[in-house]
Amino acid sequence: MKILYSCLSRSWGGMEMITLIFIRKLIERKYQVELLCVKESRMHIEANNLGLIIHPVKASGYFHPAAIFKIASLIKKNNYKLVHTQASKDLWLLVPALKIASSKIPLFLTKQMGSFIVKKDFLHRFLYRRVTKAFAISTVIKNNLLETTPLQANKIELLYNAVDVKKFDPEKADRNKVRKEFNIAEDEIVIGMIARFSPGKGHEEFLQSARTLSSKHKNLKFIVVGEASRGEDEYANSIKNLADKLGITNIIFAGFRSDTPDVLSAFDIFIFPSHAEAFGIALIEAMAMERASICANADGVLDIAVDGQTNLLFQNKNAEDLVSKTELLINDGNKRLQVGKAARERVLKVFDLEIITDKTIEFYNKSLNNN
Repeated sequence: MKILYSCLSRSWGGMEMITLIFIRKLIERKYQVELLCVKESRMHIEANNLGLIIHPVKASGYFHPAAIFKIASLIKKNNYKLVHTQASKDLWLLVPALKIASSKIPLFLTKQMGSFIVKKDFLHRFLYRRVTKAFAISTVIKNNLLETTPLQANKIELLYNAVDVKKFDPEKADRNKVRKEFNIAEDEIVIGMIARFSPGKGHEEFLQSARTLSSKHKNLKFIVVGEASRGEDEYANSIKNLADKLGITNIIFAGFRSDTPDVLSAFDIFIFPSHAEAFGIALIEAMAMERASICANADGVLDIAVDGQTNLLFQNKNAEDLVSKTELLINDGNKRLQVGKAARERVLKVFDLEIITDKTIEFYNKSLNNN
């Protein structure tokens, strides 16, 4: 089966990463997958490095005639069985292109982010009418689709994002690699977070809790992994300046890391303080690595975490509650192990890439049989 995937994003984050993960998994399953992306974007570069078949266009999102006709030409020339996009904005190019190409192949939409704008006008009804099936990556996104788009409930399926549990395997990772790199002693407890620098990711609460915890416990090390989002360099610098202002000396800003399993293995406690998420990719990666994690009780997290069993939840945006929950794990090594084990078990049952890929393919096949 030949599939055209679309991810017309100039940014680089969870949506873009999970797109490439799914494409590689489908190729591994012997599907022919080609990628439509924005020319010279980070997605273009990363996909090219992976050796994927790429079709770059110069426009992203909304109406752009040159890009529409290029996509229509692609669809006419190639015998794609279906199109799958990771962003609703791409519909502005894909739906007209399919119309021009006189193609009736199924069009799938994975909705990775919510919207505050109601899109039920004539143009949006035209676009969404062409969608065969929309996948919502969490309950909050499913509800958002129902509230803000013309899609009916029978066209929306809850289909979580996934993690490759073979890659994120605590038995394969090197716990000492990162700890040696940063001269972390064996008896130090490492508390870390992984998130791009962007407002709302909870860096402020992480730093506020780090200051309080460091005043009570002398064997702690804090690690912040991630780089600035496009246009967010000023925010990233403000967070680093805040760490200095708070007098936190036992903290490492590690920047972007490609060795995420090894990084997570070096952590003893993983913090996910994001104020709101469509879905927490970094969280399920940490859970797959058997890390004891503490996360804000925010949208998107509640589909993932089982409070007191697979994770500990703290009150969103409340640094004092984060301190309280973190201390429970600092003081109880057995609790850390217990929560970590339960976390991986939940990932294996619910968020394993193989399971989510099976479900996706099942939807593909159903649509082709009905087409």
